Amino acid sequence: MTKAELIDAIAEGVDGLTKTKAEEVLSVTLTAIMEAVAKGEGLNLVGFGSFSKGERSERLARNPRTGEEIKVEAAKTVKFKAGQRFREAVNQ
Repeated sequence: MTKAELIDAIAEGVDGLTKTKAEEVLSVTLTAIMEAVAKGEGLNLVGFGSFSKGERSERLARNPRTGEEIKVEAAKTVKFKAGQRFREAVNQ
């Protein structure tokens, strides 16, 4: 599903909601999720899942073409853990 298809689904699912307003709602929602996770707060949507901030430590890796060892810098990551209803829907 693309973002445009998701916007269409939101507009169809809420009576009287235009695609333009649905796009606004989705944009504000995604921005709020990104800001919360970036601050390290995390976000829990019961039944759907939770988003949180993670960290990946510095490590050594190999360039597959040359075999040369390279240092991969530490990085912050985003973690998502699916909620029970989400997992059940996927497993049906």
